[in-house]
Amino acid sequence: MSRVLKSGASVRALIIIVCWTGVASRSLAAPQAPKDGLADLIARYDSSSCRECHEDIHQQWERSHHARSLMGMDDWIIMGPYLKGGPLAVKDPAKISAAANFPCAKCHLPQLLPAPDQAAAELAAAVLADDKATVRKLNIGCVVCHGDKAVVHGRPEPGVLYGSRDIPDHPGRPVKRSPFLKSALFCGQCHGLGPVLDFENPIQCATLYGSYLHGYIPSGGSQTCQDCHMPGANHYMPPNFNNRPETAERLRQALPLEVNVMAYRFQPKDGDFRPMMVVRTKITNRAGHRIPDG
Repeated sequence: MSRVLKSGASVRALIIIVCWTGVASRSLAAPQAPKDGLADLIARYDSSSCRECHEDIHQQWERSHHARSLMGMDDWIIMGPYLKGGPLAVKDPAKISAAANFPCAKCHLPQLLPAPDQAAAELAAAVLADDKATVRKLNIGCVVCHGDKAVVHGRPEPGVLYGSRDIPDHPGRPVKRSPFLKSALFCGQCHGLGPVLDFENPIQCATLYGSYLHGYIPSGGSQTCQDCHMPGANHYMPPNFNNRPETAERLRQALPLEVNVMAYRFQPKDGDFRPMMVVRTKITNRAGHRIPDG
């Protein structure tokens, strides 16, 4: 978190990806100075332009929870209850700050933290007004993962994207290889932080990566988060909790249930037969981490 908060200038210098199909005039625009509003933050991290060159990946991502990181199941705004009551609540959105009122943004919208407080204030107003059309535009998109979160030491280079290999002639922006993208720790940046203590209102959050690291790996596990949740580099990244049948089947495979039943009759006295049953259940966690978690 410290490197996110202390290096806001680098993050704000990032611009959206504009893919092209061989027409030089459609290359990326020059980096712009950061502006204040939420609309500017949305534009800088908009992933829609990536669709032109990466249509399959973009369609996979659109179905994932990363594409709606501020929206809960059945299309409700997850920050709504927090901003309306409790220690994160705010009466006047104009007085809000990301550090005081949006600790959830550390994972659900990390690009908000180094942005000016004007963006946080406008987001708070949208949340309190239940403005789903605006909130849906904020997500964990291409630039967040292939830019902001793609390096573990230092900050990402301005004007550079990161991927599985070097592509110096990538349209618009060069791509540099980052082995970190295939590491479980890459996902652990958000899915496993534990106590979030570096905010005015600390919270306890996801500890999934910790259970993976302290339970699964010592027991001989060797797969990464990407092996299970991104097979073949699929950016759908299940589970998709809005797809209940799919989620139920995934949980059935991850948490197989064994049931053994023994029936008998208890006879406390002559002629008094009472039907009894012993039920023994066993649930095995094959997921590689605790369930549920985030």
